[in-house]
Amino acid sequence: MTDYEYQLVEKPLIEQLKSMGWTHRAGAEHEALIPLYPRMSERDSFDETILEDKLRDAIERINGTWLDEHKVSQAVNAITRIPTTNLLEANKQVTDLLISGIPIEDPATGKSRTVHYIDWENRPGNNEFTAISQFRVDIPGTAGRKWIVPDIVLFVNGVPLAVIECKKTTASNLNKAVGELRDYRDSRTGLFRPVQLTVATSGEDARLGTLTAELEHYVPWRDPYPMTMKQLAARLGKSEEQLRRQEVLVAGVLQPDNLLNIIHNFVTFMTTDEGVNIKVAPRYQQFRAVERAVERLQTGKPGQRGGIVWHTQGSGKSLTMTFLVRRLRSLDGLAHYKVVAVTDRTQLQDQLTETMALSNEKVDVAKSTARARTLLGRKGPGLVFVMIQKNQNGQPKDRMELGEINTDESIVVLIDEVHRSHTAALGANLRQAMPNAARIGFTGTPIMKKRGQRKTSVELFGPFIDTYRLREAEEDGVIVPILYEGIKVKGALQNGQDMDELFEEEFEELTDEERQQLQARWATKGNVSAARKLVDVKAKHMLRHYVDKVLPEGFKAQVVAHDRETTVRYREALMEARDELVRDIENLPPHLLTRNIEELRPRQAQLVKAHKQLDLLKRMDFVPVISKGDAEHEDRYAEWTDEAKQKTRIEGFTRPFGENDIAFVIVKSMLLTGFDAPIEQVMYLDRRLEMHDLLQAVARVNRTAGNKPFGYVVDYRGVAQNLVEALRVYADEEFETDESEDVSGALRDLKTEIGKLEPRRQRLRMMFRDYTDIEGCVQELSDPQLRDRFGVELARFSRTVNTVLPDPAATPYLADAKHFAVIRLTANRRYRIDGGEFDPGAYGQKIKLLIDEHITSLGIEQQLPPIALTATNFAEKVEAMTGGSRAKASEMENAIRHHITVNAGQDPARYQLLSERLEQILTELKDDWDAQLLAFKDLMADVVEDRRDNPHEFSPAEFALYGVLLQELATSDADLDDQRFVKATRKIIRLASQTIHRHGFWDKRPDVADFRDEIFEILVTADLGDVHQLEKVADKARDAVKNNRATIPKV
Repeated sequence: MTDYEYQLVEKPLIEQLKSMGWTHRAGAEHEALIPLYPRMSERDSFDETILEDKLRDAIERINGTWLDEHKVSQAVNAITRIPTTNLLEANKQVTDLLISGIPIEDPATGKSRTVHYIDWENRPGNNEFTAISQFRVDIPGTAGRKWIVPDIVLFVNGVPLAVIECKKTTASNLNKAVGELRDYRDSRTGLFRPVQLTVATSGEDARLGTLTAELEHYVPWRDPYPMTMKQLAARLGKSEEQLRRQEVLVAGVLQPDNLLNIIHNFVTFMTTDEGVNIKVAPRYQQFRAVERAVERLQTGKPGQRGGIVWHTQGSGKSLTMTFLVRRLRSLDGLAHYKVVAVTDRTQLQDQLTETMALSNEKVDVAKSTARARTLLGRKGPGLVFVMIQKNQNGQPKDRMELGEINTDESIVVLIDEVHRSHTAALGANLRQAMPNAARIGFTGTPIMKKRGQRKTSVELFGPFIDTYRLREAEEDGVIVPILYEGIKVKGALQNGQDMDELFEEEFEELTDEERQQLQARWATKGNVSAARKLVDVKAKHMLRHYVDKVLPEGFKAQVVAHDRETTVRYREALMEARDELVRDIENLPPHLLTRNIEELRPRQAQLVKAHKQLDLLKRMDFVPVISKGDAEHEDRYAEWTDEAKQKTRIEGFTRPFGENDIAFVIVKSMLLTGFDAPIEQVMYLDRRLEMHDLLQAVARVNRTAGNKPFGYVVDYRGVAQNLVEALRVYADEEFETDESEDVSGALRDLKTEIGKLEPRRQRLRMMFRDYTDIEGCVQELSDPQLRDRFGVELARFSRTVNTVLPDPAATPYLADAKHFAVIRLTANRRYRIDGGEFDPGAYGQKIKLLIDEHITSLGIEQQLPPIALTATNFAEKVEAMTGGSRAKASEMENAIRHHITVNAGQDPARYQLLSERLEQILTELKDDWDAQLLAFKDLMADVVEDRRDNPHEFSPAEFALYGVLLQELATSDADLDDQRFVKATRKIIRLASQTIHRHGFWDKRPDVADFRDEIFEILVTADLGDVHQLEKVADKARDAVKNNRATIPKV
């Protein structure tokens, strides 16, 4: 923990916690020091992760006087001695104990009574809330030589329920905070067995996760509900605009009552479609919607207790419904309600069944009218699923005409996807069956009515309870934006020229007039669109688009065809297009493969780039997923309608290449709703879809996944025009403006991204006095704040270029992308940032290829670290630099500055003088680059002369490391000749020469941690100090090795 992190991030967080009722304890004497005394954190040992004294007090306070010491110990042991080594299973068992308690026999009656660890009913008053900063936990089996020190751990009644990691304000540091939380989790300390939530924060950004969350699963919390932003700002003495995301998250999640509510009702365990078990925390809109729904049920007048939850697709409506049921069961006034859930999704049923297992509540399922009558007619509480049974064409089999069944008011009906006509019809039937029930509808589609045809959803259910719009979800990173590309035969929109060329290739036997007639009919006649040659043309275009834009990032595709026959024809056409592409790649002249991409013709460049994926292209598969039809033609479709094979193929499609090579699924109606495959990035639409069907279909590509900045919809039928119609025909007048904004943002034309290129380029250019002067820009980037801004703006610009590529509109911006990448790499080297390395892969694979080629063409080695001041060829390298005396002086200045920072431990007094001389040169010879260069050469000569005083004949890296060990561990002048220091130095450098030159070593956190642990073992074996001291020195020794890695030979 640096002082910067403490003052700007951790300290304000602690103060805010204290203002909300948390008691703070500092685990160390100073935030920068390793904790040495466990009693400071209210423990007897650093091995302990639960504050047992507090837990015992809480058990007695919450459960009454009938518990003797033995019974209290029994309860404590149950939560501290979970008999499993699997962390997630242990966490699940502890969570069950925390929420449900443990049955213990009452000696007075001989009957079992439930003992609770947390008072869920009288919260927060009957519970104790403690925040401990710098909470050290020793790693088992290391005898106190290794430990973890989370920044803040939050305890309720002595049980650690949340872990917070703080970093200074940059985006990359938030990633580091998540990485450290994962390291803590994997440390085998046991700390995370009871932990329910994790928080990574850099002040300006803060995100919530759980013990299973990876970086992409950490989500922002942008609403302090039930507090308003205005109230929070007033409490903190700020304006709303000044509020930081950390402050909002702390108020919304860590306020004691909210925290207990979230843990008790909103944290759950799930199994993903890939079969991975995970722990899930709510998103802020889910928490807010549930709390608002509960408030309406509690306070609404008869007939006004329901409403609509409109949360955009992909934002987790199924979990919101699950959380709502769980919340109802925790409230005295609502726990007795019968809950009726109407859905066609078994996923929701599975989630609720697992959730209700915590309270031993049975879930009943009605799949027929008769069964629905029986279950809904029962008086009293219950949880009933009314499952809409659909045929393979997606239509309900049973309309469930029920009549009046149950007139109780203690019923709430939850209807999934209320915008669907068959769901709404069933909802009307259920309204007749249970006329006094409260009804809550859930939708992700903003289409509410067709004027003159049916009532609005608001009229049927009541006013909106909560809304979470598409743009909000995009801003939160819950979904990715969708880029729209309209493909017309005449080339009016993007890639039209390619399409016209393909038409000429395929229909060369036709006259121009005949081709024009065919093109004119294409967009409106379904039977013509299905004609074989037209399918061939479109399949070729799809594959070219896919290979250019989607395949380089490793994502997959979906085709929506006009009918079942066309899906099969698309498979055949895509297979032929793939084979033709493979032949074209294999027939490329070898010399083209080594040419610069930008020197090639467009088709050549396309093939050369595709050559990198040749093996995958040969294996790539395209599979129809269609429903059964009439028996007359089923033989042709049998392979693609078999349900067992469909299930296997759909599951395979969701997995990455290498595990499964299905690249395209081809559908008519199936997989257009409810299909969640984050690996799908592009949908090729060759079927007319309207209204909510269109919005639901395109949402298949908006799920987040890894380095996926956008989804794509490529439209061959002009269906986007239906969005305009959706706005004109479907809307609830009361919300028409807001809905229009939401629908209009559902698809963005690629032109929108193209339009961002110029302003983003200009922002980069305007950051510098002369952006064309590479050396001048590098000089200006000596300012750390400017470097951070430059990094952010370069990432935005480069990612936009990557998105637009290979569209010709990106071409004018490629030179800038490459130019600024060179500036970034040069600055990283000059100022020793990230080890002097730069990986443009973070911007996307298409732009990475161009930048890598450009940097290589300039003779620059991207992975080569900056030359060390003490390297024998340092002067030669500086002299060979371009950019004149200014560049050479700057390189020498920063090399000297870096050398002083890294090696000050060798001789603090001498290096202080060197530092003062450096600053004096900069002050006295400002802007006189030639004079600076001469002065720096003299200063460097003093450093080199100092190196000649080297009785142990150390290499530069050994000398630097030796100085660190002496500075940190030497206690007398006699130590200067102590062979223990010499031997330890040589062993560590020998280890480094065998270890650190592996590809990407310094980017692999586990490998670096292992290397550091081996350094620690060498120091311990050499008996150079006590283990607490050596832990700190091991970190500095690792850093010394990293900073001098250029001088360490590979063995």
